[in-house]
Amino acid sequence: MRLLAILLLSTAAITASAWVPAKKATFVYVDKSARELFLFNGTQLIAKYKVALGRSPVGHKQREGDKRTPEGAYVLDYKNPNSQYHRSIHISYPSRRDQALARRKGVPPGGAIMIHGQPNGFGRGAPILQQSDWTDGCIALTDEQMDAVWDMVDVPVRILIAP
Repeated sequence: MRLLAILLLSTAAITASAWVPAKKATFVYVDKSARELFLFNGTQLIAKYKVALGRSPVGHKQREGDKRTPEGAYVLDYKNPNSQYHRSIHISYPSRRDQALARRKGVPPGGAIMIHGQPNGFGRGAPILQQSDWTDGCIALTDEQMDAVWDMVDVPVRILIAP
């Protein structure tokens, strides 16, 4: 009887926790000047993280190699669990507008802009690395933060990157 009661309580606890839906992001907002990423479910803020940006963070990405993080409205369109960083989620840069701007300037627009964790194998250096802008234009989080974002974002999801 005692074993039955323990099993029933354990099953009830597992079932009850399974009924609580995880909050999923329906919109992502990045404030480059504040170095913050916000996840929203509708109008409800569900998470906020400090981020690192491209090494030349001021201004919109103009071309490949400029080390800038793009600005504007994009879509998080696919996830890469086997990235050279701890997980990554692709940002749909370059848009048609970005491509046209680069074409007018006669330069390649660049691409492979992601939200990602730390470089694979980096270890405990993440807190130090995250104190400055270090990417080639991506938005970087710690690995733990990236795991949380990974779980809350089901692609596709809109993202707005503000100056």
